[in-house]
Amino acid sequence: MSTITVLTLIPNAGDRLVRCLESVKWADDLLCVVDPKTNDGSVEVAQRYSSRVIVHEYVNAAAQRNWAIPQITTEWTLVLDADEWVSDELATRVRDIIRNPDSKDGYDVRRLSYFFGKLIKHCGWDHDYNVRLFRTKQGRYLDRRVHSKIVVDGTMGRIEEPMYHDTYRDFEEYFATFQRFTTWGAQDLFDAGKRAKRSDLILRPMLRFFKMYVLRQGFRDGCHGAVLCGLAAFSVFTKYAKLWNLQRMHKAQRSGNE
Repeated sequence: MSTITVLTLIPNAGDRLVRCLESVKWADDLLCVVDPKTNDGSVEVAQRYSSRVIVHEYVNAAAQRNWAIPQITTEWTLVLDADEWVSDELATRVRDIIRNPDSKDGYDVRRLSYFFGKLIKHCGWDHDYNVRLFRTKQGRYLDRRVHSKIVVDGTMGRIEEPMYHDTYRDFEEYFATFQRFTTWGAQDLFDAGKRAKRSDLILRPMLRFFKMYVLRQGFRDGCHGAVLCGLAAFSVFTKYAKLWNLQRMHKAQRSGNE
């Protein structure tokens, strides 16, 4: 019979971690990779659920997972963040998949997310699918600092039974992640040869807000939707502003070296 490991990265996860790990107690193995900066008791929580709790220096999520995947010995891997949890329906679906020898090699899993305590039903968040289930030897994350995706060498399927995501509960949580992700996103663009133009600073944030709030009907999520779409637009602006600053500093450095 095929077996499965759940891979979870452990930051300061607060009260979210218990719900996460409880939802996957049925798995054959649970590999928890801990950020050395974790100091809120999350390590002790993880150790109650798993005998494989390993501390490893954190660079970014993709690098951390790519370090962990080769250490997984089961045929299948399910990736779950510490602020996510698996529904009962998804747990049943996953177990059916890994028992079936004719299953695909990887699966996009539907994810439903909460924002400031409310389940968001629009804004595009209702069509959020992520590759989370895959045959271990056939999956690897792209080398990106932020929003990296798994590349699966094989056939792909889709799972509609949802996992849930408890994102930001307040502005403090949001902006702590916001700073890191916009910096990493700008650096990824710069390394890929992208350069910020005035239109990127002006039009891209406006288009992001229009797409999420109007086309994806974010207005139907009330004030939560308006705040979420506004913050998303500001995130786009900040990422391209940081990209502009990187190219400005790079140009100044080159001029100083000439």
